[in-house]
Amino acid sequence: MPDPTARTPLDREELRVLRRARRVLSRNRGATDRLIAQRAAYAAGPRQDGFFLEAMNENFAHHFLGCPLYRARCLQAGVTPGDIRRVEDLPRIPYVFVTVFKRNDLLTGSPEKVRLTLTSSGTGGERSAIHLDARSLRRIRRIVHNIYRDLKMTSREVTNYLCFTYDPAVAKDLGTAFSDELLTRLTRVGQVHYAIRPDGQGGWHLDREACLEALERFEREGSAFRMLGFPAHAWEVLQDYVRTRNRTLRFPLRSYVLTGGGWKTLGDREIPKPLFRSEVARILGIPQDHIRDLYGMVEHGVPYTECEAGRMHVPIHSRVLVRDPGTLELLPPGQTGIFHMLTPYLSSFPALSLLTTDVGHLESGCPCGRSTPVVVLEGRGGVTRHKGCALAALDILSPEGVE
Repeated sequence: MPDPTARTPLDREELRVLRRARRVLSRNRGATDRLIAQRAAYAAGPRQDGFFLEAMNENFAHHFLGCPLYRARCLQAGVTPGDIRRVEDLPRIPYVFVTVFKRNDLLTGSPEKVRLTLTSSGTGGERSAIHLDARSLRRIRRIVHNIYRDLKMTSREVTNYLCFTYDPAVAKDLGTAFSDELLTRLTRVGQVHYAIRPDGQGGWHLDREACLEALERFEREGSAFRMLGFPAHAWEVLQDYVRTRNRTLRFPLRSYVLTGGGWKTLGDREIPKPLFRSEVARILGIPQDHIRDLYGMVEHGVPYTECEAGRMHVPIHSRVLVRDPGTLELLPPGQTGIFHMLTPYLSSFPALSLLTTDVGHLESGCPCGRSTPVVVLEGRGGVTRHKGCALAALDILSPEGVE
């Protein structure tokens, strides 16, 4: 009787596809790093399209060969390395739905190569586990630096930080803590105050009074200042400051506020962006166009950050497609659907083509002069089902949360 656990020999077609994938990988080897080495993060044109196409082909072949589950997905879809010959073919790369990473530890290559695992922290939803190897970490750090250099937000000046996120010394594996740690690398770092701290009972709390004291301490010092994290936290703490101190602050004009994560469960308290910018700028004494928001997700990694005109551009390191949520047909600019995101930098898990639950549309043209498409986020999908670290952190400000 044949052994049911024995490995089935590869048939002729599978061998042909694997050989072709190896040729694609060999032909495009190094393309992803060549793409990331480009200094202009928001350049657009045939040259950049060519770089991106080669990088995606390299990454597609890498994951096809290195992740059996993704290879099965591609074989089922009938699209394999070698089929992506033009930029117009990129949407054909088989996607992985974002929920897959909340239910499976999906890896490409050896687990021994993993250097950092990032997870969500929500207790009321599904948990993501994203595994980054040294190559992916090196690439995302370079990508982030290039993006913010293009936005004129990098500096060699010593800068103090108030971060409305978890202290990474304790929450080393949380995506939001990792993101803020990346953003503090954009300058020379003075002092960093992390606002969300352990409560001693296995939970977290926003230490408001410590935040107010940090604001006063940083103002007295006179160094450049940056505030990072959830907009709901920034708004609540700054309103607390004005109410309890009966004054506003005066930070150097080269200071910035960079928010991310949205208002989530606090949508009923959300402040319109123009009012948020003007009020936060008034309280801190800095220019309104230094109040920026960003959109991103741990499974994708590439940040979409507002420019001087308040628009989120797609950098050269990724592409954003919009699909009809019912038919999954591609939608033209201006029409609302769910985001399908492409990026070639991740080598340790197959999120090169990621179908999300987030809703929005694409636009073109911007007063800032950058010519890449603009992402307009209209809603984060699956809020109840896909509760993550951002929602858990914002629960701290909810009526049911621990104050």
